[in-house]
Amino acid sequence: MGVVTRDVCTDAEIISRMHGDPALFDTIFDRYYPAIHGYATRRLGRDLADDVAAETFLVAFDNWRRYDTTQHSARPWLFGIASNLIAGHQRTEARRYRALARAEQASAADRDSLDGAADRIAVRLDAQAVRGRLAAALEELAPADREVVLLVAWADLTCEDVARALGIPAGTARSRLHRARRRLRAALGGADPTATGEDFE
Repeated sequence: MGVVTRDVCTDAEIISRMHGDPALFDTIFDRYYPAIHGYATRRLGRDLADDVAAETFLVAFDNWRRYDTTQHSARPWLFGIASNLIAGHQRTEARRYRALARAEQASAADRDSLDGAADRIAVRLDAQAVRGRLAAALEELAPADREVVLLVAWADLTCEDVARALGIPAGTARSRLHRARRRLRAALGGADPTATGEDFE
């Protein structure tokens, strides 16, 4: 494995040095694999996350020579690759959202049957209900809008980062984010769990 010297601190510097030592890519992998894997898990579930995360880094390694080294962080680039791969699993993602929404309906029935149950159980069921409604609302979003709101909420990217990741103008990313959040708030009675990155797990 390549050794990154102390003066190399940005992803761009690491990638630019890969011309002499491609093994330096291990540093990029180590920095971002957990985040990419976590994002794929949230979008598609654990079964597909391993494959999507691994393929993201295979694609990145195959294309590192084309990386724009004026961009110091590779995070948006890697999430853009992951988003393209996740888009190939839209049916799986839609099924996941539908299953989570159905689980919410089952939780509501459980809640009705738990007269006098412990407060912590009620709180947990309420949280499940919010996740289920969020899943149903996300399924209703246009795929392009959903992609932007989830990259902001779950990948912790800025609108500018999302624009770079998806190859769209920053204004378009902001417009999609605004539209997605407006629709989510309407579906969730004014709440927007994506503003705090709330998960389904």
